Amino acid sequence: MAVSAGSVCVFCGSRNGTRAAYQAAAHALGETMAAEGWRLVYGAGDVGLMGAVASAAQAAGGATFGVIPVHLLSREVARRDLGQFIVTENMHERKKVMFMNSDAIVVLPGGAGSLDEFFEVLTWRQLELHAKPIYLLNIDNYWDKLIQMVDHVIAEGFADASLRGYISVVPSVADLTAALRLDLS
Repeated sequence: MAVSAGSVCVFCGSRNGTRAAYQAAAHALGETMAAEGWRLVYGAGDVGLMGAVASAAQAAGGATFGVIPVHLLSREVARRDLGQFIVTENMHERKKVMFMNSDAIVVLPGGAGSLDEFFEVLTWRQLELHAKPIYLLNIDNYWDKLIQMVDHVIAEGFADASLRGYISVVPSVADLTAALRLDLS
């Protein structure tokens, strides 16, 4: 394992989704983070893509930091064998702790929770509350419609064009890794 070079917050689904490519990308990301020496900061669940990223990172000797609200301890099957494990009172506190303990944000395919997490950190960036890079890992074009929606919001005058510049869209773990190497160096 490489020397720690930063912490990456990963927001993703607590389900696997319908395509094997999503789980493969989560697994590859976990392995890559360990190889690069990046600490995984995530939702502490052992299910879905969350569990895949964490399992792969741990199996490869990576550092892990999990944050889960008390009401999801059983639903998301809290993974308690992490390097650091924090239980919060609610979802808002979970997101804040994850964000505050990371240097970059990566969003893999996911559902409403992942969208909530993405839009919260994007809004904070728009309001100049942080300058951390935000990546959408666009496996099999999963995030295309979201990107179109952001472009639509800009075109309709509800956000400045700068909003789009706060989001980096990458099609693969290899492209994400290259970008993160620059951001975390």
